[in-house]
Amino acid sequence: MKALIIGGNGFIGTNLADALLEAGHKVTSFDRYPSRYRKPDSRINYVYGDFANHGEVDSAVKGMDWVFHLAYTTLPATSNEDPLFDVRSNVLDSLQLLQSACQYSVKKLIFISSGGTVYGVPQALPIAEDHPTEPICSYGITKLAIEKYLHMYYRLHNLDYIVARLSNPYGELQNPAAKQGAVAVFLGNVRQGKSINIWGDGEVVRDYIYIRDAAKALVMAAEYCPSENEPRVFNIGKGQGFSLNEIVKCIKAVADQPVEVKYHSARSADVPSNVLDVERAKQYLNWEPETQLEEGIKKTWDWLKQINLN
Repeated sequence: MKALIIGGNGFIGTNLADALLEAGHKVTSFDRYPSRYRKPDSRINYVYGDFANHGEVDSAVKGMDWVFHLAYTTLPATSNEDPLFDVRSNVLDSLQLLQSACQYSVKKLIFISSGGTVYGVPQALPIAEDHPTEPICSYGITKLAIEKYLHMYYRLHNLDYIVARLSNPYGELQNPAAKQGAVAVFLGNVRQGKSINIWGDGEVVRDYIYIRDAAKALVMAAEYCPSENEPRVFNIGKGQGFSLNEIVKCIKAVADQPVEVKYHSARSADVPSNVLDVERAKQYLNWEPETQLEEGIKKTWDWLKQINLN
């Protein structure tokens, strides 16, 4: 299949491109910038453009079988500061992408949603896909809105789709200087001799999935051909929760240098616990996560030691 990755040079997109190539698919990457940590791959067609430029997106979508939508301008922790920007830059441009996908008869659109924010404060753990969706940040609301528009376009225009509600991915190629991604940020601080900063008491629990496991799930989601009554929304995570303190414990076990931790006041947008139920993905996609937390953190640490953080 001919696969287009919108946001293909980022952390998730670059790992997804690797997984698609391994599965024998042709890959086009659409992004504003080249990959921060990876040299261009001769097997990939790189298209540089802006997701907000609808003409550039149209040109990239034309002739594609699958489109993976990874582009997003906001983060969960800061999206509430400017919800109008969140809607304008994400929902409206995503709608334009759906229009393009219909115009050029794309076979399937795979949207990377947010298993960590669309459900809000969980009523039960682990969180299955039929759990109520009551997000408490604009990021989760806009992700959910795009999910609903995908269903509408499927019903009205026969645009097939899959929603992957991803948990917290970590691993090689993740930017340790970013504003999200606890594992990479923590490891980056340790590598530079800085302290790890934790908001709250460190007992906030999240579902962390190794990026190569997540990328494989996204490929299998694209290859999955659901019938009318089969699900199109899937949680993609480890299916197991770890506190930030447990993350730190794993880092101390794999890092070959001192680890200092500083605790700060908790943030209001952080739900206390979020663990995804991934049984649906196991059943329908024939996928399950394989990498254990300490193994994945060690692989990330080994990669970080090889790159220049300055």
